[in-house]
Amino acid sequence: MKHVVSVSIGSSKRNKRTEQEFLGEKFIVERIGTDGSIEKAIELIREMDGKVDAFGMGGIDLWVGCGSRKYMLKDAIPIARAAKKTPIVDGSRIKSTLERRVIKYLDEVLKVPFEKMTVLMVSGMDRFGMAKALEETGCNLILGDFIFVLNLPIPLRSLSSLDRIARILAPIVVRLPFSMLYPTGSKQEKRSSNPRHARFYKEADIIAGDFHYVNKFMPDDMTGKSIITNTVTEQDIEELRKRGVSTLITTTPEMDGRSFGTNVLEGIIVSLLGKRPEEIDDSEINGILDRLDLKPRIEVLNPPSIIPQ
Repeated sequence: MKHVVSVSIGSSKRNKRTEQEFLGEKFIVERIGTDGSIEKAIELIREMDGKVDAFGMGGIDLWVGCGSRKYMLKDAIPIARAAKKTPIVDGSRIKSTLERRVIKYLDEVLKVPFEKMTVLMVSGMDRFGMAKALEETGCNLILGDFIFVLNLPIPLRSLSSLDRIARILAPIVVRLPFSMLYPTGSKQEKRSSNPRHARFYKEADIIAGDFHYVNKFMPDDMTGKSIITNTVTEQDIEELRKRGVSTLITTTPEMDGRSFGTNVLEGIIVSLLGKRPEEIDDSEINGILDRLDLKPRIEVLNPPSIIPQ
């Protein structure tokens, strides 16, 4: 049985272990949170290195990007380097493949009328594949990288604008402590009440991107809004239902009541291919995705749904 472990610097309250089967292979899929401690994450990886089939880096990206440029987050480097024997991935390859496919599926197969909708993408650099696919649908796209990452109430309306600004600011921002940029540990349980953030939610029909950003800044009243994300628990779903969210779409499949992060799915695919991550190209990842025949998880929490009947 293969074993994939996501070591996350997020809250340990979201830990999960389940057994699943993919393409005839049985897997133990596990998520272990370190409550914001990078040192503990490194320690866990070193303890399990060579004893599991793949690691996922949870709660932090190694890479973010826009256009053809990628930027490495300084705080993620020692986590990635802690694994000497077992492959370690951050989910960025799934974000650039599966999540792009999910938006195209919603647009072309399920006929979600994106061209009539405003979509708030909480961070385009975190999920450039999704952001690019959304822009191609013709939706009114709002990129929240300044709003939610840097706490500046400046919406961007195109990926070309984000790319121009990223070339100047990203080399500086990726060197900042990660806790300044993203909710880690117990901060994932706390919400912001800043009305500067809430007004962008009110403008949008769909909120898309990383769930911890989405959740942290989400207002109490989300009536009629839809969310495209992942990494949600059963408790998260009930909270979204109470706030009036219409439709929840997760890009990664449900496993025992949980949608795991992209790093977990990337770890599963690396294990199935039996190669080092650097030896795998996107065509191989897409080939496995085709064989897995993954579809987005769609839950209508409060009708009507954005999915046409």
